[in-house]
Amino acid sequence: MAQQAGNTGLLGDWGGLRPALAAHGVTIGITDSENLLGNLSGGVKTGTTMQGLTTMTMGVDTGKAFGLPGGTFYVSALQLHGRSLSPYYLDTLQTANGNEGDNATRLWELWYDQVFLGGKFDIKLGQQSIDNEFIGSAYSALFVNTMAGWPIVPSVDLYGGGPAYPLSSLGIRGQFKPNGNTAVLAGVFDDDPGAGPFSADQQALDPRGGRFSLKNGALWIAELQYSTKLFGLPGTYKFGGWYDSGSFADQLYGYNHRGNYSLYGVVDQTVWQSAADSNRTLNVFGRIMGAPSDRNIVDLGFNGGVTLTAPLPGRDNDQAGLDFGMAHVSARAADADAAAGLPRQGTETLIEATYQAQATKWLVLQPDIQYVLNPAGGIENPDGSGKKLGNELVAGLRAVVAF
Repeated sequence: MAQQAGNTGLLGDWGGLRPALAAHGVTIGITDSENLLGNLSGGVKTGTTMQGLTTMTMGVDTGKAFGLPGGTFYVSALQLHGRSLSPYYLDTLQTANGNEGDNATRLWELWYDQVFLGGKFDIKLGQQSIDNEFIGSAYSALFVNTMAGWPIVPSVDLYGGGPAYPLSSLGIRGQFKPNGNTAVLAGVFDDDPGAGPFSADQQALDPRGGRFSLKNGALWIAELQYSTKLFGLPGTYKFGGWYDSGSFADQLYGYNHRGNYSLYGVVDQTVWQSAADSNRTLNVFGRIMGAPSDRNIVDLGFNGGVTLTAPLPGRDNDQAGLDFGMAHVSARAADADAAAGLPRQGTETLIEATYQAQATKWLVLQPDIQYVLNPAGGIENPDGSGKKLGNELVAGLRAVVAF
């Protein structure tokens, strides 16, 4: 997903409308992210695409609006336009742009959240995109590649990639915060956002986001979050897992498995802070997730790296980063390749370098470069040459405007 572009939008306070709505508990946000990316070498073919995402959100504080304290109503919508790079030029597992998706104007989230016990417990009910709360890394979110957001394992191993951008599912999520350092989240959601078979294009099945389905299995997910200080520097550690009760085809043999599951861990840790400039910090992050080999294309995924905030004097809102990603194709899926006379897939590796610059209060510019080794784990080039896809060099620019 695109990063927010500053605290003040291009259109200011909308002629006084924004503060007037805020006084009644209503907040509205509009951002647009335009992504110019090109494949410079290797892959399916070289070329450049422009793909964009406009996100519209509205939140209502029910305490201010209706006198119901502790409640929040939230709705969001997406407008995707342009052409995605990955499916036409790269054919990678770790897709190049976290905003990629089918062109559409669609409902994204629609939920109500209620806080209890003085803020220690809350319940959220409705259509939710769980990547906004689960398996997230604050430092990884800087990067443009899709898997820096919603990671590779659920992206390829769940129906439609699971209820995550640009999809969502009906469900309920509870959160308990026993103290200021600890949070426990757990939820259950419909596991099939588009209400179709595993191999179907779930976005095409529900192009407007209005199919509220409970037809297939249930996706259960839980996560423990713990924030602490290591040598006086802040860090957050997350441990969790999910279980999907749906039906999953064996990667080689002709039968289905009942259920699927995964365990994961996430680390975000600041390791250095400048004595001369407290805004300048060096941060490390890592996420690792595993899943069964017999019913999943990818059985192990990892991404990790470093970020530097305020990298240059006078650029307190800028960030620079280097990310490393890995997607390991399961042995069972590789056996299926061999049985079909195709090259055995192995491990796809991604290296990404990026710089996010706050150009104005409402505009963020982010040049980005990615290098993919052994795309899709070593699949055959569709050009009929019999060779594997060549390593890919992707470069481009993301521009985000807040209105």
